[in-house]
Amino acid sequence: MLGLYVHVPFCAQKCNYCDFNSYKIEEKNQKKDYLTNVAKEMELYKEEFKNKEFTSVFLGGGTPSILNSDELTMLVKSIYKNFNIKKDAEITMECNPGTLNKEKLETIKSLGINRLSMGLQVTQNHHLKYIGRIHTYEQFEKNYKDAIDVGINNINVDLMYSLPNQSFDEWKETLDKIIKLNPSHISAYSLILEEGTKFYDMYMNKEFELNDEEVDINIYKYTIDTLNKNGYHQYEISNYAKEGYECKHNIVYWKCDNYLGLGPGASGYINNYRYSNICDVKGYNKYLEDNKKPLEEKNILSKKDEIEEFIFMGLRMNKGINLDEFYEKFNINFKDKYSNIIEKLKNLNLIIEQNNNITLTQRGREISNTVFVEFID
Repeated sequence: MLGLYVHVPFCAQKCNYCDFNSYKIEEKNQKKDYLTNVAKEMELYKEEFKNKEFTSVFLGGGTPSILNSDELTMLVKSIYKNFNIKKDAEITMECNPGTLNKEKLETIKSLGINRLSMGLQVTQNHHLKYIGRIHTYEQFEKNYKDAIDVGINNINVDLMYSLPNQSFDEWKETLDKIIKLNPSHISAYSLILEEGTKFYDMYMNKEFELNDEEVDINIYKYTIDTLNKNGYHQYEISNYAKEGYECKHNIVYWKCDNYLGLGPGASGYINNYRYSNICDVKGYNKYLEDNKKPLEEKNILSKKDEIEEFIFMGLRMNKGINLDEFYEKFNINFKDKYSNIIEKLKNLNLIIEQNNNITLTQRGREISNTVFVEFID
């Protein structure tokens, strides 16, 4: 599989928990300059990928839906002009409620975008306001139903629990409301405080407290059980899908397949090297105006790096690590190399071996970082 990621770095406003490379639009020509330069970046990679076919495309951010219909058309046309996109490719676009209307959704559908990832987070309006979202739940629901009306049926809804002052009952209410809407996919994440965000500063100033680990784990268990009972199977630590609606693009990441990342701050993984672009939009634009790839960092991964990444990413998925695939990729017997670690983690009921796969148990998923650390040499 081969994925294409295009980063749109603009937002209407920065959310209080967000540490992504995103910026509030401050200047008139920011979007136009970005679109011109991301098209140039595509041209710089065109020759390298001319004989390859992309199986998935992901427009992420930031907020790609902040682009108007003409701007979205320009972006998608640039993609098809420069790259071979598989006929049945999954093409996802991240959208924030409050930046959508029916006309824009019709444009999105007409451009061949066949999957939306809608950032809701929570259904209570007072929480939406507190975390810095620009929309109400009612706006989300209207946008969601308009998307269904125009014929976009593959929709992920992003949710977040363990928010400041959020009760367990409020999380249950959020899950119940979204399940009733019947999206094809739900992502549910626990809040992680990242340095440099507004929430981090608020927490350090003791403006709110976080759930302790046991409460967080109980919410996680409830989420898994509730979604499973309603037809959403957990296929990755934080992702749940109706049968056949797993996110193909994210699976590219988790299986350590190749992907090309374009746009400010985007990263990519091609063969055995990983790179990241300059985050600053003006710096990004300057490189491309000089007809140069806007690379900030480029690293050739050692075999050790590749093995560790393959393990971490593979264990994130419920299918886990296939022992034959591991041997085929690295010419190493996984059970021989990690025999002591496997035995230890099995005894702690954190991993199991089944169908020639090593997978996390439910307890292992709850404390997954503890498991991952064991495989670092």
